[in-house]
Amino acid sequence: MKEFIHPTDPYQMNWIEGATEWGTVKVPEGIEVTKASHSSDEITTEKYTFTNITNYDIFTSLRDISIYTPFHDDYKSSATCMTARCHTHIWCGENISYVMALRMGGESPHLGLVLTEGALSGYSVERDLSQISNDRGDFLLHPSPMTLAPKESFTIAWTLFWHNGKEDFYQKLSIYNPNFIAVHAKSYIIFEKESVNLSIKPTFSFSASDINITDQDRKVAFTISDHTIFIQESDLAYGEHIYTIVIKNIKTYCKILVLPAIEKLVERRCHFIAEKQQYCNSTSRLHGAYLIYDNEDKNLYYNTRNDYNGGRERIGMGILLAKYLQSHKDKQLSDSLSNYIAYVERELFDTKTGMVYNDYQKNNSHHRLYNYPWVSIFYMELYKLYAEKQYLLYAFRALLSFYRQGGTHFYAIEIPLKEVSTLLITQQMTTEYEMLITYFREHCDHILANGLHYPAHEVNYEQSIVAPAANMLLQMYEVTKEEKYLEGAKLQLKVLELFNGIQPDYHLYETAIRHWDGYWFGKKKRYGDTFPHYWSALSGNVFYHYATITGDKDYLKKAEVSHRGVLSLFHIDGSASCAYLYPVSINGEEGRFYDPYANDQDWGMYFYLKYYCFCL
Repeated sequence: MKEFIHPTDPYQMNWIEGATEWGTVKVPEGIEVTKASHSSDEITTEKYTFTNITNYDIFTSLRDISIYTPFHDDYKSSATCMTARCHTHIWCGENISYVMALRMGGESPHLGLVLTEGALSGYSVERDLSQISNDRGDFLLHPSPMTLAPKESFTIAWTLFWHNGKEDFYQKLSIYNPNFIAVHAKSYIIFEKESVNLSIKPTFSFSASDINITDQDRKVAFTISDHTIFIQESDLAYGEHIYTIVIKNIKTYCKILVLPAIEKLVERRCHFIAEKQQYCNSTSRLHGAYLIYDNEDKNLYYNTRNDYNGGRERIGMGILLAKYLQSHKDKQLSDSLSNYIAYVERELFDTKTGMVYNDYQKNNSHHRLYNYPWVSIFYMELYKLYAEKQYLLYAFRALLSFYRQGGTHFYAIEIPLKEVSTLLITQQMTTEYEMLITYFREHCDHILANGLHYPAHEVNYEQSIVAPAANMLLQMYEVTKEEKYLEGAKLQLKVLELFNGIQPDYHLYETAIRHWDGYWFGKKKRYGDTFPHYWSALSGNVFYHYATITGDKDYLKKAEVSHRGVLSLFHIDGSASCAYLYPVSINGEEGRFYDPYANDQDWGMYFYLKYYCFCL
């Protein structure tokens, strides 16, 4: 199949496109494949039957069999993406598997796939590396491992259908698969002393004797009420818990992660940074820097390459410590932060001009506007920590320098519009406030004028272009109360939400699609879906601001789920990873691993501290 187009779609979007044609199958030698398909106005059914044609039993591993399903998920330009590209949310949950494809601009119809026969246990990706970060790749769905006796067969079958969005998609799953099981957790990442709360709702009749639920090899107790199975349990060990659910031989699962109490997790992380990620060598100009830590080789790492250097995103470590110390006295961390401040002011930031440098030695061979708001946040948090007015002045100067260098047309990540504005007014820094608010207004009016026509940045179109647009408008509304900014933010919010899936796995639930960060920031330098990557929490920031403005409790809940979703990057000993590579494989190389580099992920923990840990 080379195209799949809704007949009445005004844009005539082709939902499938890739280097390898849809329905192409890879199998081990000795397995024969037959295909069948049938289409009507509303649905298309496809069936793939695999037969052992040898005289010997064949045992398959997960990657041995692949079915290509290249949904049209790439980034040419925002204009193209809005009407002719889709976000592909994949769930390979054994017998309960599906794909929710959403047009990036949000306009229906959208495309769905639901498995109706067989089982899928994972997906892989094949990417066109010449497109670097702008092509998510071709998706390969993997049937679950199995054994086939001579002449024995098994079948994978699914239905492709049109839907009107997330809610409609999930309602239609049980229509096209009458043996569907809906699984939902109250929270997919929980802290110690919190409870796991699962609800499991089959669409078919069942009795208690039909149910078997385990966590690893542990039998899990459940109750039944109103045709729904409930699980509630606490005091679980730290780490991943895979709830395997079998009802009438229909199998699926749910993944939950248990972490230490957030107080412990943050304290351990801050000490890990101070003890293992700060470079201490008084003969070097890097002295005091927070650098990459290689969890594999157990050593610090620096390289002049942008995403491995002594500046840029890694200032998030300093921001985290500054935030933590606002509610904790800790001499070791305080001394570490003081050394880092000295490093920043010596090597990365001109406190008089507001110039921000890309690397130490005040190196701006690559001038990058993203860096400026982050330095501003750093000094804003230092002001909150030390109550020294000079730090607020430095925060102002970094933002002023950003705007004087063209920032009003740049969708920078995490501009602290509201907080800096409020602090300037509180400190009666009226001149500085007026200068910034003029730029803020110009910037936000530019975003309003652009609407959904986003300028390309380091990636042509991505979640961390849409999230800053929404965030800026929401903050501007909070400062000015001008309705045009709130209405503009609502438009951005609808598009932003489409990046997030809601599959029953702590890696995926309300985690925004990102698929290049492991290459640019990781040790393994591997492209592919990063579920999670800490910038996924930018969506949570937007949800939080919107909820506080409107009082919408659903968005407040979505916000915390999004913010919790990136905390799996932090481990119980305080170590961390910059990204989790989720696919089974990427261009034939193994996936499903946390990259060994602790690099720039501490922004995710900072956001959680900022929004939920007021008295930590």
